[in-house]
Amino acid sequence: MKRSNSARAALALWLVAALAAPTVARAQSGDPTPADSVAATDSDAAIAADTVRVANPSITTPMNERMASRRMVRLNEAARNVMRAGPGDTYAIVGVFKKGSDFPVLALRDGWYNVQISDSETGWIHESLCKEFDDLSDLKFKPNPRLYSRTGTFILSAYGGAYAFDRKSNSLVLGGRAGYYVFDWIQAEAGGAWTRIQRPAEIVESLFGLTLEAEDFNMLFYHLDLIIEVLPGRQMVPYLVGGAGSSIMEGRTESSFNFGAGTALFLSKRTAMRWEVRDYVFEFGSDAARRTNNNIEFTLGTSFLF
Repeated sequence: MKRSNSARAALALWLVAALAAPTVARAQSGDPTPADSVAATDSDAAIAADTVRVANPSITTPMNERMASRRMVRLNEAARNVMRAGPGDTYAIVGVFKKGSDFPVLALRDGWYNVQISDSETGWIHESLCKEFDDLSDLKFKPNPRLYSRTGTFILSAYGGAYAFDRKSNSLVLGGRAGYYVFDWIQAEAGGAWTRIQRPAEIVESLFGLTLEAEDFNMLFYHLDLIIEVLPGRQMVPYLVGGAGSSIMEGRTESSFNFGAGTALFLSKRTAMRWEVRDYVFEFGSDAARRTNNNIEFTLGTSFLF
């Protein structure tokens, strides 16, 4: 009986040792899964890590946290997506990114997203390749309509138009101006012009009674002005103008001042069309019959900036 019990105990110990041996071997090797599963898992992890690194190397926080604090889009169409330097197919390529990559959105323009690739690099991707996480309509790119700074620029202008002497006769006027942008919104200008006044005979009252007089003479006038632009730096610029000068006619010089308004349309950075209306105010006539004249001028001209 003792021998039988000993045999049973030995058999039991052998069975326990046989069953425990494979588990100990696997525990010592540190590899609880098949080798092909490990390779697949490592490969997937490497691809995921590479996608995040390429798409945005500065990202170190979980996806949910990033989406809560930043406006994001995800590439969800093609397997490889081209990122460009500007909002159009003609711009240079800045990178190719995998489907599933996420980017913070900076702005929208003409159906293109401006996204942040890294702390120092941005790119543009078409909206057809992306999925929005939020409504991004408030990020639409709104360019500043103020296009240029013209401070320190000189301007030469030539113009022609109509001149209404004392608001009673119309004649051709030709002139030119030279200006300088002191600031973007203020311009100093000097100008001069010529016109020929022709009015039919009319009754003129004087100390000696009534006389019938006609007027036909040349008039030169010059002026120094200050122009204040209402919307400076834009392509179409309304402005107000005012100044003082003199009018020379029939051997006399009359002091005058003027005021008016106009608009400049910049066809390029260096050329512009300009139209305006001004009222030149001065006294005219003999000592006995002097009166204040309002002389309206309508002009259209071309300006050159340099």
